[in-house]
Parts: sequence; C-alpha cells; structure tokens
Amino acid sequence: MDKLQQPTNHSQRSTQLFERAQQLIPGGVNSPVRAFRSVGGAPFFTERADGAHLYTADGKELVDFVCTWGPAIHGHNDPDIRAAISLALEKGTSFGTPNPYEVEMAELIVEMVPSVEKVRMCNSGTEATMSAIRLARGYTKRDKIIKFAGCYHGHVDSLLVKAGSGALTLGYPDSAGIPASFAAETIVVEYNDADEVRAAFHNHKGEIAALIVEPFPANCGFILPDQGFLALLRDLCNENGTVLIFDEVMTGFRLAPGGVQERVGITPDLTALGKIIGGGLPVGAFGGKAEIMDQLAPLGPVYQAGTLSGNPLAMAAGIAALKKLKTDNPYPAFETMGTMIRDALINAAIEKGMPLQLPQVGSMFALFFSDSPVRNYNDAISSETQLFSKLFHYALENGVYLPPSGYETCFISTAHNGKDIERAAEVLAAGIKAM
Repeated sequence: MDKLQQPTNHSQRSTQLFERAQQLIPGGVNSPVRAFRSVGGAPFFTERADGAHLYTADGKELVDFVCTWGPAIHGHNDPDIRAAISLALEKGTSFGTPNPYEVEMAELIVEMVPSVEKVRMCNSGTEATMSAIRLARGYTKRDKIIKFAGCYHGHVDSLLVKAGSGALTLGYPDSAGIPASFAAETIVVEYNDADEVRAAFHNHKGEIAALIVEPFPANCGFILPDQGFLALLRDLCNENGTVLIFDEVMTGFRLAPGGVQERVGITPDLTALGKIIGGGLPVGAFGGKAEIMDQLAPLGPVYQAGTLSGNPLAMAAGIAALKKLKTDNPYPAFETMGTMIRDALINAAIEKGMPLQLPQVGSMFALFFSDSPVRNYNDAISSETQLFSKLFHYALENGVYLPPSGYETCFISTAHNGKDIERAAEVLAAGIKAM
C-alpha cells in the first residue's frame, strides 16, 4: 500500500470541471458536503456508476460506500430498477393526475412499515419532515417542537438548529437566514440524555406539538440509542399528547423492511421516509396514524401539495427497489459484510494503539477516532476528525470512496460482493496502520 496520502489531486478533467462549476454554482456543488471542505482537497466528478463502483471523470474506479448518501441499497444502475424506469418512461414522465404507481407504492409502504396506516408522497426527505411537523402542529394545535442536537432533518427553517450532516461538516450548526422567532419554537436537547428530555416536557407542559428524532442518528456519524431511550420518548409523548415523529429517511428499509421501528419495536405516530423509496430518483413520503393523516387537505385543514409528488418514474423505481428487498432479504448479508469491515478496522486500530469507535448495524457504519463511545452530538464533535480526513484520502487514493466528512455515515449495498468488502477492509485497515 502507498504511504498515507495528502489531499487527493485529481487529473485535469475533474479539476477543469470544478473550476467551471465554481464560476456558476455556489461553491461549485449543489449540496455542500460534496465540496470536500471537511477533508480538504477538491471533489472528483463521477462519469458513471455501476453496481458498487463509481467511475470518475479522471478514469478511476472506486468501491463506493456513500451509495448516493443512502438511496442506492441495490447499488448503482441496478438492472431491475432501470427496467422499471424504462417501462414507466414509455408511458410519460408526469401526468398531474393520480397514477397507478402511487397506489402500489402506498400499499407497499403500509405493508412494510409498522406505524404507517396512511401515507402521502412528496419529493424529498426535507419535504417529508417539514410536512410531518406542520401536520403535527395542525393536529395538536400547538407550536413548539423538540429535536435533538446533531440530528439533521433536512433544510427546514425550524429544524436547522444544531443540525448535523453538511451543516455540522461546514462548521455552521445553525444556518443564517432563519428568523429567531422560528428557532424559538424549537427546543433542542441532547440525544441519549433522558433527563434533558424530561425537563423539556416539564418546562413546556402542554406546548409541545411534536418530538422529531432520527431513531438511529445518521447525520452526525452513526449513533445508537441507549437501552430504553426510544421507549422513554414514546412514553413521554403519550403522557403529554405529543406526536412522536421518527425520521427514517436514512434508516427506513435499510436496517429492516420496516426500518428502526421494526428492529426496536417502538411505534411512532408519524414517520418521514425518502431515499430508498425512489430507487435513486428524487422522492419523499410521510405517513402514520390515519387519524392524524386525515388532517391533511383535501380531508382536513393542514395544507400540503406538490406538482411532482408521486411522479411515475420515481414511484416505478421505488417499487422495484422495495420488491427486491422483500424478495431477496439482504439483511443477514448486510450484517455479515458490515461486521467484517468493523472487525478489520477495530483490530487495525488496536494494533496501532489508536482510539477508534465504529458503530455498525447491518449496512450502516461510521468511524469516530475517539477514546469513548459516541452517544451524542458533543461526543461526535469531540472526535479527532483530522484523523478521519487522513484516512479518507488514503482510501480514495487506493480505490475506496468514503463520505467526505467524519460526520457522515457509510453504506453497503446488495451490489457489494465479497471482493469489494475484502478490498475495502484491507485498504482501510492499512490506512489506519499507516497513520
């Protein structure tokens, strides 16, 4: 293996594309974390993708553990999803009327996700969380919400307070452009801090419309709940007449057919979904108890709409993706692959005498260079992200693509095979030993 790399230098094509992009697109990217600001250097441009591999504009092949930030659970350019899109495309791209794909998608979601009795499609995870919050406020006739530091729920004004993901990566946990009056309705507490959550309900009794949480936070690295923590949230919401919202945009269908709520046996009132249900095309959805969902227009007073909601191409792609999960049951294989990477890296860190935490469940894992388990936002930002940056560049130079931030989660797909996992484990372990 090569010695530990400095920030990666790409060939002329990516450099030229990035220079052109910076003249026309803020920062040269259409989503901030793609800019490599956290890890240093400039981003590469992808020419095409297939299976578990990206092929860059510079002619390099990479084993991909970003998976388009989660949606590509079947890898890139999956033939079944591609065929479903092709068939739908022959019929048109958008109708502006109900279409049969919407009904089939709704049936699949209701069948697979324990909490969902009715569902509404939208166009992104951000729309899903925004709409779920509005619906909870309309249903309860209250204004305040509780969120957790480091949990990112999309770029919604009232939720972009101490957010994780790209906001944290760039050093801006609070965004400019959000009125203080909006943020004042959001109560931020630490994940896994039961006392803080109890205090928030006590101090704002009768005022809290919703508590929104990533049940397994995946936008601040990957963090797991303490024993009983999610059950406590369910109990407190029941006691206070508060709507419990699980943001399963990332974890939905990835950790189990029914997401985290299926794994832990906790049923939220509303669930936000996205990513996998679009098969790689833009999509979002939110659903839950029929009593709450029926508050949406045209049945109720809570307005939500979208020109391209239920778009036939996205629905067709998502239906194909969900059906493959039902048929193939990849979850045991995900656990095997994830454990293989985790064990290889932990063993390398022990051999090197380097502190490393590697939370992993199934096809999701993250790396924290920290002496102690990472339980919340403060633990995550205390980890040694400069070590992650070094490992990122070493991996990239040796054909493995990790998320370009120590505050993001890695993903495995059904397209990853034994050789991909062995290669990644070898490269990442060697990178740790080379530090």
